[in-house]
Parts: sequence; structure tokens; C-alpha cells
Amino acid sequence: MGRVWAERSREAARVFAQADEILGDRLGAPISSLCFEGPPERLNQTDVSQPAIYVTSMACLAGLRAQWGAGNGELPLAACAGLSLGEYTALTVAGAMDFASGLELVTLRGRAMQEAAVASPSGMVALIGADEGQARELCERARGPEVLVPANFNAPGQVVVSGSLGACERAERVASEMGLKATRLAVAGAFHSPLMKPAADRLATALASVRIVAPRCPVLSNVTGVAHEAGEGCADVIRRRLVEQLTSPVRWADNGRWLGERYAGAAYHELAPGKTLSGLMRRIDRNLKVETHDEVA
Repeated sequence: MGRVWAERSREAARVFAQADEILGDRLGAPISSLCFEGPPERLNQTDVSQPAIYVTSMACLAGLRAQWGAGNGELPLAACAGLSLGEYTALTVAGAMDFASGLELVTLRGRAMQEAAVASPSGMVALIGADEGQARELCERARGPEVLVPANFNAPGQVVVSGSLGACERAERVASEMGLKATRLAVAGAFHSPLMKPAADRLATALASVRIVAPRCPVLSNVTGVAHEAGEGCADVIRRRLVEQLTSPVRWADNGRWLGERYAGAAYHELAPGKTLSGLMRRIDRNLKVETHDEVA
């Protein structure tokens, strides 16, 4: 993950080197080694995958800036957005926090979420073909005495629910009764649900000491579905929304619609790794074309 960028771009390689220096062996190996060599089962654990994705995205951006001749100048950004962890990348790209602060936050976030998941055996189930109303009905029918809530509104017809293991098992049965396709996700636990409250509390403590400034362009909030508030006091609002994000549903479909309504003619770019967001954006608004940068052009 990100290896080609590091091999072909000095600027991208510097980002990986900086991340290695910041994190050292806290993850059991340098973050660049985990990204480039794995092993996959370790890279896919959320305490590693979150900083790994963040670093790879920022390395990709550094490489793109060099390709585009931006150097150290400012890119002409209309807006920035990211799904879940990606919101931290978006805030960093928009200048609301620096790279080192963002890396420390996502590393703590990943570790706290991993530990919360271990403490409460839980999972997530994707519902294909469901809308918000159906997802909430399913949760009501399948929850029982446990936790089960909508966790991700990713795109029309693609909703994820999150909760206790027993509730997730019932959700799969209820989904079949409702004519919906349900798929259990290979994740550590019930992200974006009340079961992440211990992680949210730890994140709130860490965020309190991080310098956050007004972003230089709108940055979308997963919690509200619209841009973070601007102006005086925006830093405290951003902190609060990032904490709420851990226990609230991600409203990426609303984020995509907000962007499409305001920036229909803009050039949309998805940073490495992967191409997930471009696929979701096609389902949200087929008129928006997203250029992905998982590979070096």
C-alpha cells in the first residue's frame, strides 16, 4: 500500500519517512514497512490500518503536488471530504491541523477503537438495497436487548448497521425477511455505534490538546452531512464533531450530495489507497467524475 508512490516520488517517500520518525516502532514495525510489506493480517487491524491509510493518503497528496507543479504552493481547493478516518485527512489537507498532529490522533483513534472492539465483541453488517427507513426498522426488529444501530449511510441502497454480535446475527435473518441482502463485514467491531463510547472519551482527551485552526476551504462533517462550521469557535466544533463521529452514523451520502449541489463542475480527486469513494460517488451522483490516484500516473 503506497509503495509505488514512495518509489516514484521523492516527496511521497519523505512523508513515509516522516511518519516512521514520528511513530518509531509503536506499531511493532515502522509504518512504511507495514504499508509496503504487511503482513496483511496485521495491516488490516484497525490500530494499524488507520495510521497506514492516513499516511498513504498524505504521501499520495505530496506526490500529486509535485506532479502538478504546486511545490509548496497552495492547491486551489474548493472543498475536502473523507469517510470516517478520511475526515482527518480532509482536515489536514485543508490546513486545519498539521500532519504530525493528525498522525498522532489517528494512531490513538485506531488503538482506542481496537481496544473498545475487543472489550465488547461486536460487528457490522452491510445492507444492500436498503434506505434509511428500512435500516432503522431492521435495527428495531433485530436489536433485542443488545446494541444495533445504523452506522454508515454510504450511498443510495448501501447502508451499514453496527452492534453486538448477537444483534448482528439477528440482523442478517431479519434482512432476509425484509427482502434485503445482508453481508457481514470483516471488521474488528461495532464502529460508529454506542459501543465505541470508551474510544470516543479517549479521543476527546487527546483532541483537547491539539491545535486546530479554521480550514482554508469547507471540510465536510460525517456527523452532520454538511460542512463544518466556519469562523470563530470552529475549532471547538470540529473537535466535538470528531468525537461524536465515533458513536454516530457516517452520512457520506449526504456529504456527496452536498458537494454535488455546490461543485458540480469541479475536478474531484480521490487520494490513495483504493478507489472506494469514487464508486460511492457514482452511486450518489452519476454526473460527478472522480479521478482516483491509487496508482501513480
